Amino acid sequence: MASPEPPRITVVGSINMDVSARTPSLPAPGETVAGTDLVLGRGGKGANQAVAAARAGGRVRFVGAVGDDAFAPDLRASLRTEGVDVATLRTAPGASGVAVVTVDDAAENTIVVVAGANDALTELGADDVAAIEGADVLLLQLEIPVPTVVAAAEAARRGGTTVFLNPSPVRPVPDALLDAVDVLVVNESEHHALGDAVDRTPHVVTTLGARGARHRGPDGAVVEVPAPRVRAVDTTGAGDAFTGALAVAWRDGPEAALRRAVVGGALATTRSGIAAPTAADIDAAAGELA
Repeated sequence: MASPEPPRITVVGSINMDVSARTPSLPAPGETVAGTDLVLGRGGKGANQAVAAARAGGRVRFVGAVGDDAFAPDLRASLRTEGVDVATLRTAPGASGVAVVTVDDAAENTIVVVAGANDALTELGADDVAAIEGADVLLLQLEIPVPTVVAAAEAARRGGTTVFLNPSPVRPVPDALLDAVDVLVVNESEHHALGDAVDRTPHVVTTLGARGARHRGPDGAVVEVPAPRVRAVDTTGAGDAFTGALAVAWRDGPEAALRRAVVGGALATTRSGIAAPTAADIDAAAGELA
């Protein structure tokens, strides 16, 4: 029996160069602390989720923007190396997006993001819309201009594409966007901040950190899936690894997708930096838990 075709995932979102510093403890306001390591990585929630989905077995297209600076060729190549289609990754004048990340020995982090070229993604072209309408799943976040996120979601709705929204950084979500979302993916603080707005989407997936994740379906039924126990080294990007794996597995049903996603998110914390696991990693860990 032939294997099913990989799900087609289009991500419309941000891409950044991450400048990450490791330190024993996060600095308090006004405090200077000594760091122990400095790493340049590739990030942005959009790019992170695109890479996570590609590693989890999806066929991924990325719609976004980089600058015309020294970081841009590396950022573009980083997606291509992961098998992500970058035909719709445009170049905008000026700097690429940059994130400054600090990680402590307890695996907690702080992040400051400078949007750069991500703010130039103010409209969708015909190729962008075609990529959205031709996908099985559209992944969205809120690190690019919100009107562009709305336009992408509405294009997906017209094309019959399932719309995932990870509303991060959290902010009020326009009604037009909520009306087009099929699956809302939030952590506990985002769930609380959005209040009653979460009740407007058919599916709500809430990540619970080390406790796993919860799914609430259109009929109100709730399922919780525990996360595997791992030794966390760095939580940076774990939520994006979760979301990418969830999107790829969604066609198998919410509960099955949730089980793969919690494994993917947990495995991502066992390595430093943005480290989404592969489909084989997820298969192996899920098999050990079965």
